[in-house]
Amino acid sequence: MESQQRYRKENDPLGEAVLPINAYYGAQTQRAVDNFQISGLKLPRSFIKAQGIIKASAALVNMETGKLSNEMGKAIVQAAEEVVIGNWDDYFVVDVYQAGAGTSQNMNANEIIANRASELLVGTKESKLVHPNDHVNMSQSTNDTFPSAMNMAAADNIVNRLIPSITQLVQALQKKSDELMPVVKSGRTHLHDAIPMRLGQEFLGYAGTIQAVLKKIEKNLNELYEIGLGGNAIGTLYNLDPQYIPKIMKEICQRTNLPFREPANLFGFMQNPCAAIGMMLSLKELAIHLIKITSDLRLLSSGPRTGFSEITLPSVQPGSTIMPGKVNPAILEMVHMVCCQVIGYEAAIATAGVAGQLEINVMMPVIAYTLLQAIELLSNALPILVTRCIQGIEANEERCKQLMEASLALVTGLSSSMGYDLASQIGMQADEENKTLEQILQEKGLLTEETGKALDPNGML
Repeated sequence: MESQQRYRKENDPLGEAVLPINAYYGAQTQRAVDNFQISGLKLPRSFIKAQGIIKASAALVNMETGKLSNEMGKAIVQAAEEVVIGNWDDYFVVDVYQAGAGTSQNMNANEIIANRASELLVGTKESKLVHPNDHVNMSQSTNDTFPSAMNMAAADNIVNRLIPSITQLVQALQKKSDELMPVVKSGRTHLHDAIPMRLGQEFLGYAGTIQAVLKKIEKNLNELYEIGLGGNAIGTLYNLDPQYIPKIMKEICQRTNLPFREPANLFGFMQNPCAAIGMMLSLKELAIHLIKITSDLRLLSSGPRTGFSEITLPSVQPGSTIMPGKVNPAILEMVHMVCCQVIGYEAAIATAGVAGQLEINVMMPVIAYTLLQAIELLSNALPILVTRCIQGIEANEERCKQLMEASLALVTGLSSSMGYDLASQIGMQADEENKTLEQILQEKGLLTEETGKALDPNGML
């Protein structure tokens, strides 16, 4: 008796399925739950929201073209809009690692919306008055809606979260560059002494690098605006009203406030997730540069007594369970870890990208999850990097001056008057005898007003 109260039975083309009595999903979703108990990971809220927008928009257009009755269409639209705002997230239960192309995820949405629409019409979801395939999925296929939902979710997150986060980082680096520009220090190449530079110039390089990647991400974003709704199974527009594509594109743009458009080549869109692959490459490049920058900052702040110690980072938490008073570059380490994960994600998408065959790529679920997760990680990490690290960096001016004045690369200033070979000998002798360059010049009778000036770091900036 208890079992009957907790579960219900439904039929699909394969026969009978048993599922929780209160579930808004149906038999096909239950089969996916039973088949794919893999990771416990689900496609994120942003993807589910995009699915809801697509289903609501499709129902409105199908009503306008006379394919769907107004009564049923309005119920589907309301149910889909409830999906958009997250009312039924608990019933999106299909694992990321699922049947190819995302059919299970699409049916999960179709069944929830169909059952909720039936409930709105007659008071019970078990009535099946609204059919998940015939009505909710009308004029659609997994193969056009899934990659479209992925592009929509990615574009939304990039516009509203990632680009603002990257812009905030660029601005913080530029501001820190201005603040630190008066501080002169030793440059370094190959981790060895190089000619002097300004500490602010180092940060100016960081800002310029991230700004360049931001431009690439904005270019890739334009490609994400292509969505293939109406392509149906393989791009042939089979069984589609001629007004469906322009009408649904207009509806999608109104609901998202983003400039989505029909692909220039619908068959190409169906066959390959080009926009996702391109965006992921730019995210990987961003991660590579962030690793370089955070590694530099860890090196420049190393110490405080036995490292470079040219800058001081804000202290955010104790760094050791055994060494009292130790403070580590925790924020920089976190960002480095995030970037390692993003680089790995790009490898996953590249591997999934080459798995496309003929008219579709069946690896879409893992491509969608991986791309959206990379955007999420970077969007979360960058504001923390800015507020808990970059903004609070301070220069250790005395340390910068000390290391700069001890740098053997200052001998470069002598090259123009003495020649490269003699300047090299002076530098090597100073290093071997642990003396300053001025001491060696004095011993050789070469210290003059001109050579003394040539060693002035300010003259090399």
